[in-house]
Amino acid sequence: MERATITLGLMTILALMMIAAAISDIRSRTISNELNAVIAGLAIPFWIASGFALWPDVPLQFGAAFAVFLVFAGLFAIGAMGGGDVKMIGAVMLWIPLPLVLPTLTIMAIGGGILSAVMLIHMKLRPSDKPVEVPYGVAIAAAGLWALHQHYLNQFQAIGLA
Repeated sequence: MERATITLGLMTILALMMIAAAISDIRSRTISNELNAVIAGLAIPFWIASGFALWPDVPLQFGAAFAVFLVFAGLFAIGAMGGGDVKMIGAVMLWIPLPLVLPTLTIMAIGGGILSAVMLIHMKLRPSDKPVEVPYGVAIAAAGLWALHQHYLNQFQAIGLA
């Protein structure tokens, strides 16, 4: 099988897993550890199929994902994020090319802000004694899908370079 086919197949699996995580987060406000582990674990064959060099590509990719994970683990520690969301961010970031890490985080923050606004409106329309829990997995999945599209599926990215 050709490397490009394997890479595209792995990206399709990632996209489906991110969508599944978002749906799970909407329904139950949880993202399973097993799903996050599979997302993280499949990054390794993705790196191989994509032609990542053992040095320095793999350590740089892992380091960037770990740095993002640590920042969001800090947010978890102060109660601003859920544990499944933090693990999902770290796992998804293993797949995101380094030039797209900050734009992906920006898209994620915008998506999270929109979700928060929707949840706030929902709480105003239907008051509840329960604390507001934002399904941030939706924003993570949306940003991850955006990044996959931008780097791997956007056939028009060369136009801006001409």
